Amino acid sequence: MNPAMLRKASFAVVATLTLGILAGCANKVEPRYTPKELQRFEASAELNTDWRQRVGQGLGRAQYPISPYLDSGVLYAADERGRVMAIDADSGNRLWQKDLEVGVSSGLTAVAGQIYLGTRNGDVLALSQDDGDVLWSSRVSSEVLAAPQPNRELLVVQSVDGVITALDRRTGQERWAHAATEPALTLRGTGTPSVIDPVTFAGFANGRLVTLDNRSGQPLWERRIAVPQGRSEIDRLVDLSGQPVLTPDGRLFVTSYNGRLVSLDATSGNTLWERDLSSHQTPVLVGDLLFVVTEASHVMALNARSGEEVWRNRDLEGRWLTAPAFADGNLVVGDFEGYLHLIDTRQGNFVARTRIDSSGISVRPITDYRRIYVLPNNGRLEALEIRR
Repeated sequence: MNPAMLRKASFAVVATLTLGILAGCANKVEPRYTPKELQRFEASAELNTDWRQRVGQGLGRAQYPISPYLDSGVLYAADERGRVMAIDADSGNRLWQKDLEVGVSSGLTAVAGQIYLGTRNGDVLALSQDDGDVLWSSRVSSEVLAAPQPNRELLVVQSVDGVITALDRRTGQERWAHAATEPALTLRGTGTPSVIDPVTFAGFANGRLVTLDNRSGQPLWERRIAVPQGRSEIDRLVDLSGQPVLTPDGRLFVTSYNGRLVSLDATSGNTLWERDLSSHQTPVLVGDLLFVVTEASHVMALNARSGEEVWRNRDLEGRWLTAPAFADGNLVVGDFEGYLHLIDTRQGNFVARTRIDSSGISVRPITDYRRIYVLPNNGRLEALEIRR
């Protein structure tokens, strides 16, 4: 394929992806950023494959955000048809496999002997980490795309209709629910709550962030992070689709689409700093640096104390990057053509690159120091080692 045809094909793929992440839109949507072609660079590390393991049929045509989860040396992964499996993280050997009677739609969470996931029909399931047996099932208000989030007693679930439901982790019984008013047009997906024992921090498609008391579900404080602006419905999208990042010293970092990146005091909700920046991805905090992937797929490093820009990499513009992960001094991101990129956290330059699969990568890679686990859209889970 010649370069001109490649650019046209890339544009067509991104236009399809743009349509795929919008809900409630009747008009054609054009992508804002044409994908940049990848340029050669001098690599300072290698990404070597340790093993591969097939995870069913993958994420499906809808590219459900079914991200795997790593717990105590075991990876738990699923496909959109409901096949769930446990995989030894060192060897890639399958430990067990379970076929559910319902399609999976959310990322997985595994903790304290249980695996939690959501389904397209609004079921939330708890499975045994030992063999995948269903321990309990509970119905929430609608489809679940965000990975359920636990604390010691609760499992907090955000569904696509803007309802936050807290379930008892032992039984699946509902403890409380909180509903937000959602706009007619939203991004395909929802925010993922951040949950600690006393409170839940949750962002919504209406641009608001709320802190809920986990005893009752009542709001403690609420802040508007993004305000709808512009003439078109697309311009007025203000979804808080990322997960709020909470620091041990009580700071929150929140991204918004067509809005701002904001640092807040978690106790009061007071703004510490803010900057205009559109992102629907969860940032990652490493020391005093906050790393963000913008709507344009620029990769940025910010001073987490002040919000000042440290560096910005524009070379992956329009390539529909995943949320960033961190491994061995590098940021790790995947793109819509299935390339995995390593970026140095100090300077923002490329360290290594490899192509995982042409089906593309849409869920955040999982990292464990020098090893990276990547699930492309076709479901062929791959473990890679960083070698210098």
